[in-house]
This record gives sequence, C-alpha cells and structure tokens, in this order.
Amino acid sequence: MTLKIAFLASDAPLAQTAHAALVGRYGNTEKEKADIIVALGGDGFMLQTLHSTQALPAPVYGMNRGTVGFLMNEYHESDLPERLSEALEEVINPLSMKATCTDGTVHNALAINEVSVLRMGPQAAKLKITIDGRLRMEELVCDGALVSTPAGSTAYNYSAHGPILPIGSDVLALTAIAPFRPRRWRGALLPKAAKVRFEVTDPEKRPVMADADSRSVLNVASVEISSAPNVAHRILFDLGHGLEERLIREQFV
Repeated sequence: MTLKIAFLASDAPLAQTAHAALVGRYGNTEKEKADIIVALGGDGFMLQTLHSTQALPAPVYGMNRGTVGFLMNEYHESDLPERLSEALEEVINPLSMKATCTDGTVHNALAINEVSVLRMGPQAAKLKITIDGRLRMEELVCDGALVSTPAGSTAYNYSAHGPILPIGSDVLALTAIAPFRPRRWRGALLPKAAKVRFEVTDPEKRPVMADADSRSVLNVASVEISSAPNVAHRILFDLGHGLEERLIREQFV
C-alpha cells in the first residue's frame, strides 16, 4: 500500500528547496488525510509541527533542514518510502503550563521540551518552589528555572547543567538557571506525576516571564506545571537512530 505523505516545511530556503523536491517526487497529501506527516526544518519547526498536528492521527517524521536537528532524521530523497515503513515510533507526553499574570489573566500552553520561568529585567528572579502542594524551597534567587521532559532534557535543560533523562523514564527534571542562592543547588529529579508551582516574589520589582516551547507569557505571578498524559505526540525515527539511542549517545560526546 502506498503511504499518503503530507510534507510540511519551515520558511528556510533549504527546507523550501527540499519541500519542492520531495513533493515533485512523491506528491503531497493534505495533513488531515495523511498516513505520515514529514516535517522539513530544524528542531524548532519540529516542535511547531507537533503542536499544530497534535489532534491528527498521523505520526510525524522529521528530516533535518535546520541546524542541530536532534529530533530530526538525516535528509535523503531517494529511499523515503522504505525509511518511513521501517521507522521506529516514540510517544511523548508534553507538559501543561498554567501561568497567572500579575493582572490576574491566566494563560495555558503545552510544552514538549520544557517550561521555563525567566527574569525579564536586570535583577535576579526570586522564586518559591512548591511540589505537590508542599513548599520545598522558600527562596531561589536565580536567572530562572525550568521543568523538562525526557525528550527535552538535551535542550535548554542540558545547557543549564541539568541531567539527560532516558526517554522511557517517568521522571521530570527541575533545573535552576544560574542560581545565586542557594549557590550550589543544581535542581531535582521529580516523578512524572509531580505538580510543580513557581511563585514569584516581588514581581513588580523583579518581573518574570514564563515560556513553553518558545511561547512566552510576560509578567507572571505564578506558574503551575504538570505532565499531560492525555496528550500523546507520535514521532518517527530511522531504525537504529531512535530517541533513546540519541539520548544515550549525547552523554558521551
């Protein structure tokens, strides 16, 4: 049976060129009717595609036409149907973010990689951290903090010296970004079911923003984060190059 493929591409010239070549070779199907969605771009475009197609039944297979491409497969044109038929599927649950602003407005978003809270001005943020309704840290003075999924643990989390998490682990990483007090605190590993709450101390003097996969909310007073097990993103990887293998390999470079 011939696979019905929907090709989506970022605005980058390299991705647009690849899109034209692949559509010319294999045709193109509307994403709502596709068996598989092929995303052409970098990791940012892959996250964008997963968010925009999460209600569709088709899994997403990425080919790297960006920079790092951690969530992408190598780009080849000739053997695409064979690669798609043999690809491994990984299922990822995103994080749910509820950000309450200082004016009382509430913003909800999903994040496949991480939810972060970040200082907006020259002064460090002061945060209270509550886990499952229990105050765990009275004051964290820092540039920010984040909660990461295993799939996102090699991104911003790793840059902030957080741990790389195995893809099958039911664990979230809570990582401080440039902590000043407690100076040596490097974060925590939490059960996937944990509910994390950040409260901003003195948000008028020390304004803080929240970010869910690059979707930002300014001037937050509190941010609540939890896993969203009812949402499942299906990602395809080439045989022998699945996300689990990539996460292990990343720890030895």
